[in-house]
Amino acid sequence: QVQLVESGGGLVQPGGSLRLSCTASGGFDLRYTTIGWFRQAPGKEREAVGCIRNDDGLTYYTHAAKGRFTISSDKAENMVYLQMNSLKPEDMATYTCAIKGVCDMDGMSSRWNYWGQGTRITVSS
Repeated sequence: QVQLVESGGGLVQPGGSLRLSCTASGGFDLRYTTIGWFRQAPGKEREAVGCIRNDDGLTYYTHAAKGRFTISSDKAENMVYLQMNSLKPEDMATYTCAIKGVCDMDGMSSRWNYWGQGTRITVSS
């Protein structure tokens, strides 16, 4: 059973940065899969943030993330990161990673096989 665990959430001031992490337990190797990041704000639907295709490093970002967020991976540590800069109050949400979905240069799917529980970020002064 694959379990995804996110970490790194917390309180940050507007304009600040946070780095979220996603790892897989149960010995699942993230090196050859796709990893997506999603977020859901209170009272809103979940939206895609971006994804990485870990075998070749391709990344895709939605409009919400482009230019401010970066997805990267550390294959040796079996970790995937979401670096978020210039955070805005509207970025406040629970961020969740997922694996084994479609991620390519044209977009990312909404259907992913496994999901984490999420980590919450609050953007407030």
